[in-house]
Amino acid sequence: MRIWHSTTFRFAALVFLFQIVAAAVLLLGPALLLRSQSHADAVEVAETLRDDLLDAYADGGQPALSHAIEARVSRRVERASVLLLAGADGKRLSGNLDRLPSDLTPGAAYALEKLSRSGHALPEAMLVQSTRLPDGSMLVTGTVVETERQVLALLERTSMIALGLSVVFAAFAAYVSTRLILNRLGASVATLRDVREGRLSRRVPADDTGDAFALLGSEVNQALDRVAALNAELKLATDALAHDLKSPLTRMRAALDRAAQHVDDPLAQPFVDQALTESERLMAIVETALTITRAEAGMGRESLADADLSELLETVAEIYSPLVEDQGRAIIVHAPAALHMRVHRQLLDQALGNLVDNTLKYGTGTITLSLIPEINGAAISVADEGPGIPPERREQALRRFSRLDEARGGWGAGLGLSLVQAVAHLHGGTIELQDAAPGLAVRIRLIEPPTPS
Repeated sequence: MRIWHSTTFRFAALVFLFQIVAAAVLLLGPALLLRSQSHADAVEVAETLRDDLLDAYADGGQPALSHAIEARVSRRVERASVLLLAGADGKRLSGNLDRLPSDLTPGAAYALEKLSRSGHALPEAMLVQSTRLPDGSMLVTGTVVETERQVLALLERTSMIALGLSVVFAAFAAYVSTRLILNRLGASVATLRDVREGRLSRRVPADDTGDAFALLGSEVNQALDRVAALNAELKLATDALAHDLKSPLTRMRAALDRAAQHVDDPLAQPFVDQALTESERLMAIVETALTITRAEAGMGRESLADADLSELLETVAEIYSPLVEDQGRAIIVHAPAALHMRVHRQLLDQALGNLVDNTLKYGTGTITLSLIPEINGAAISVADEGPGIPPERREQALRRFSRLDEARGGWGAGLGLSLVQAVAHLHGGTIELQDAAPGLAVRIRLIEPPTPS
């Protein structure tokens, strides 16, 4: 599962996004508003200055305009004013600009320029506009905005630094929020994991906060109580079924044995023998089905005990060696010198026996029993060199009472691999059907259970 598809990741991303948007609005918004207001104020001051000068020009022509310009330039209260009167030839007549800016278009909106004023060593930022007078001369008016721009630039840099810190804080807030959620869910997840591994008595710790997580924990506990009750009922039912079925089957087998001893008609003897065989098969099917049901329900975990898996494989190989040799085949074991693990020895023996029986019935070539240590347990593999099972039919092979009749004959009931799968489940593991190239490899993963306290 990709993490960015998880609800937890989306929640963290949402918290992060909202905090970044809020920080950007609060930090950059005022700076943009101040910049806009500063520009509007500067333009208003410059337009007022221009209108006053144009009134002076209208009253007394160019001499009056030059006098008004010089008067304003000399006033200390209007230190930010930018003024220039240039003749039709572009020559400076009066004002505090050294020259007429070449890129100003008469009548255009106020433009931001970097120009030098008389008596100032460095160029300054200023908003200026040019106006062409009736006599062809040019009037440039404006106001210096260098200080405002420096303040705004400092404010913007400060805002960007604050926004960068906001990113860090937002990421931290998103992380803390998700950790709080995961911690609140941790008890429920841990309880369900323990129950899955067979510790059916585990429950979510009581939580009196009354929030959604407390409600979830309460519902989980109630569901587990119901599962425990159903599991107890299942155990009683299976025990009763085993008793009710095995007793009449045993009596039937005994009756058939006695009948076989008193059959005098040679023609009847084959039918009695067949009835005995079928009764044995029926008892085996019932016993296997009950074992699968118990294993899938987790019954038997209390019987887990320490065992040497390497020695277990050697014992299985030794038991089946005569049957394998009768077929002209070999059985070998690949396992470390010793690998101890808590397992249900009887059921694991039965599962491995089923797998070896399958290789004898349907496989060919050498039978290989392998034991591979893993970080949290071990894997046992039983492989042959036969035709195997096509990948598209392996899921069907694991179903209870499912038989691949087209490819395989025999008297099986379709419970062998189902039993192996149930035993793997009892040990917290899984079963995998793999291609042995050639042949089939059945791999049983066993998870090391926690040591009982």
